[in-house]
Amino acid sequence: MPFRHSPGTGLYRAALLLFSVLFSLASHGSDDALRAQVYDQSQPLDVRIAAMQALTGLEPDPDQVYRVCIWDIFGRSGPIFNAAQAQRVKIMQYGINVEMVPYTSESIMVEELKSGTCDAALMSGLRARLFNQYTGTLDSIGGFPERSQMRLALQLMADSRSAERMVSGDYVVMGIAPGGAAHVFVNDRSINTLAKASGKRVVVLDYDPTQAKMIAGVGATPVVADIVNAPNMFNTGVVDVLAAPLAGYEVLELYKGLAPDGGIIDLPLTHITMQLIGRREVVPNELAQFVREAFYQGFDEIISRVAAEEEKVPEQWWIPIPENDRVEYERMMQQARLQLRDEGYYNADMLSLQRKIRCRTDSTREECTNPVE
Repeated sequence: MPFRHSPGTGLYRAALLLFSVLFSLASHGSDDALRAQVYDQSQPLDVRIAAMQALTGLEPDPDQVYRVCIWDIFGRSGPIFNAAQAQRVKIMQYGINVEMVPYTSESIMVEELKSGTCDAALMSGLRARLFNQYTGTLDSIGGFPERSQMRLALQLMADSRSAERMVSGDYVVMGIAPGGAAHVFVNDRSINTLAKASGKRVVVLDYDPTQAKMIAGVGATPVVADIVNAPNMFNTGVVDVLAAPLAGYEVLELYKGLAPDGGIIDLPLTHITMQLIGRREVVPNELAQFVREAFYQGFDEIISRVAAEEEKVPEQWWIPIPENDRVEYERMMQQARLQLRDEGYYNADMLSLQRKIRCRTDSTREECTNPVE
């Protein structure tokens, strides 16, 4: 989808100012030189954008509107859609005219991305694994117990040295946003160990067979649901256990499922992501690089919104985990990651990167002296 020059845009004026630089590069007929300039994050942004234009042939076109589809259970009024709207201004500085379209069904949105109805789509990291296994493994079970670890990972994903990893088949990862910690919600506080989960009904997502395998492995009964119905199944007592973002406590009314005797396991399963996946035929990787950087620059703004929701969880619901049990949980999650890696669901390189980040935070971890990931 070509852009056209628009003299009224700042991007066009920047291109004119940098014409001599671009002409020098183009005169050598070197796409590699232009690409190097695009990915050189030490260069001024205007210089990099102009190099991207020269390389890809994209030019600002006020009449060209990119359809970016946003998954939010609550649609246009939901927190994810509103956070995405805040990013729209940053994306438009690159000469991209963006229309944000809310979807309450993630599965329908994904199909419309595949069909070309959506030029790009913002989805859960779990679903994004269908398009890019490397970034989709960021949400692996136990991958990031701490928020600071996810921050470092997303910084690395936005680094131009990771650019090649952002492309897989016909799709490109345009941005990754933090979604906060995911925890286990239970309707009975006595379910505070793996052994006590045996025989209990646990929600698993219909498109992710890895979850059912893990649940069955600890003797629990997997109950298949989609991501929209799962919270309601917990709230109405259809299932006993639900893994969910902590930030969903109030907006998903999870306190209904917790009352009166339930609780939240005080051990994050991981820190989750939302990922913007674009169609490569529409969005070249050189352009996507700028969007990835803008997403990371918005980390603090996004995580502050997430944290505000997480802080709404009353202290009464927390179920403390003894240190010995905590170590056992971590071993269980490691074994699950290894199994899912060997079965082709998780990306081995991302698991290795996650281990290095965890060990950078805490070098005393058992996995740091005897690495298996």
